[in-house]
Amino acid sequence: MKIGYARVSTQDQSLDRQRDQLRQDGCERIYEEKVSGARSDRPELGRLLDALREGDVVVVAELSRLSRSVRDLFSIVGQIHEAGAEIKSLKEPWLDTTTPQGRLLFTFFSGISEFERELIRQRTLEGMAAARARGRHGGHPFLDSKKVDLAIRMYESRNCSVAEITRTTGVSKSALYRYLRDRKSSSD
Repeated sequence: MKIGYARVSTQDQSLDRQRDQLRQDGCERIYEEKVSGARSDRPELGRLLDALREGDVVVVAELSRLSRSVRDLFSIVGQIHEAGAEIKSLKEPWLDTTTPQGRLLFTFFSGISEFERELIRQRTLEGMAAARARGRHGGHPFLDSKKVDLAIRMYESRNCSVAEITRTTGVSKSALYRYLRDRKSSSD
């Protein structure tokens, strides 16, 4: 079965153009939503992925409707393939895994993307090694224990707001809560 997915980012945008294209391509069911593609919680996309069966084909008018990043795209396509389904983009003909050429091109682009991620990882590790050789270490710098103790005393006194504590001590809100949580778990 051909299953369409249409998405626009805001409530005042229209799905009509995508809906028409998907119907013209023969989609029997169309999942539609009005939500930003940058959001990971897209309920209709989730329903579509849950409903997929072996042999189905997911059709999108264009890739930007399905995903905003390459990593997200490969993740979604991976889920589609795990269900035994295929994917096809009407605007980007290279993404049509129903054909041998489309599968080859998608595999090629997946490989390039993986290669790029590995290059970034390798450069990051090399940069960290160079920094360590110069005596620098990554991560968050350790906070002065006197400042942390003062921040905890201020918090426990209930006389100061968290904003006042962070402004006075220089201990961030997240660090304060982390130290409080660690202190509580060590006393349990």
